[in-house]
Amino acid sequence: MKKLFTITALIESVTGLILLISPSFLVFALLGSSLDGAAGLLLGRIAGIALISLGTVSWLARKDEKSVSSKGIAVALLLYNIVVAFLLAYTGLNSSQLELPLWSVVVVHLLLAIWLIKIFIDDNHAKNKT
Repeated sequence: MKKLFTITALIESVTGLILLISPSFLVFALLGSSLDGAAGLLLGRIAGIALISLGTVSWLARKDEKSVSSKGIAVALLLYNIVVAFLLAYTGLNSSQLELPLWSVVVVHLLLAIWLIKIFIDDNHAKNKT
């Protein structure tokens, strides 16, 4: 799980930093539309700091991957990755234009979710053997 936490920390922290600095840039890159108004910019920046927080907790959890807390973080990451992939895929399917960056992000979140599920299955098999 250490590698997964490390990769998650890097991806989410960089994404969060981009959102914090320029939410309009990331929204345009993913969705091909603008982020209008002060409220949209504020929400984008709040999402940015949330992703930086997710990256930080993932970075710290990589050193303590066997603890109950780290397992809780992994469950939260699974939920996050599944929901983000679903929401972005839904948006992409209902969009008039196909944006490659959007679908790339969907694939990344699905792959992280599958990786987490595999970790949970492997942990469960290891527990059943003992």
